Amino acid sequence: MNFSQAFQIVIVLAFLALLGCKKEELNPYEWKTIEVTATAYNSLAYQTNSNPHITAFGDSLKPGLKYIAVSRDLLKKGLEHNTLVKVDGLEGTYLVKDKMNRRFRNKIDLYMGTDVKAARKWGRRKVNISYRVEINKDSIKNK
Repeated sequence: MNFSQAFQIVIVLAFLALLGCKKEELNPYEWKTIEVTATAYNSLAYQTNSNPHITAFGDSLKPGLKYIAVSRDLLKKGLEHNTLVKVDGLEGTYLVKDKMNRRFRNKIDLYMGTDVKAARKWGRRKVNISYRVEINKDSIKNK
């Protein structure tokens, strides 16, 4: 083994050691699960407001994308703007893109574009959702 090969091995081992030490920093998220009431909504003025394709966060809604609105109490639990959400019984991951009227509690609204039939078919049901939140860095240091 020549010097160049030995140097390459040392560099690779040092890099792998750094990766091992920084594992928690590379994945600073955890998934939380809660039960919520889930309904569905559409981009229609009578269901939202006079500009049904713009969310309360200012995002543009486009049919076919997986978005949800959340009740404002869930914002305080970590379901903030652009949080990733998995809904039991549904495929894929949704993004929090809208927030609901203050009167709602512990509720999500699945965005279903302009397909009113699909929204009505979904109806109202209790579901478990899992959502990704950033791990508090102070709690990592105290472990």
